[in-house]
Amino acid sequence: MDRKQIGKDAENHARTYLERAGLKTLTSNYNCRGGEIDLILRHGKTLVFVEVRLRSNPHFGSAAETVTPSKQKRIIHAARHFLMRNSQLSDLECRFDVIAFDSTEALSAPLWYKDAFRL
Repeated sequence: MDRKQIGKDAENHARTYLERAGLKTLTSNYNCRGGEIDLILRHGKTLVFVEVRLRSNPHFGSAAETVTPSKQKRIIHAARHFLMRNSQLSDLECRFDVIAFDSTEALSAPLWYKDAFRL
C-alpha cells in the first residue's frame, strides 16, 4: 500500500473513532492557500479542527510530536479561512485536536489529544 492510501486509511479510522465518540463530521481535507485541515467536526457547541498524524517508525519521535509550531500555524490559518467562508458557524467555540497513530498496526487505537494547541 502506498503512503497516500495509508494516510487516507488513518484519516478514515480517526473519523470513525471521533464519530463513535459523539462528534459529527462537517468536512474533511479542507484546503486553502497556506493551510489544510484533515477533519472538521462538531461536538455540541464546539467546532473541532483535527490534525491526523501517523508515524510508521517512532524512532524519530511520536506522531503527535510532528505537529510543529509551523504546522499549527498553517492549521490555524486554514481554520480562520473556513470560519470566514462559513460565517453561520462563527459563534461556536473552536478547539484544535490531534489524533495520533504511532504505527500502522495501531490504527484501531489512536491517541486523542483534545485541545492540543490554541490560537
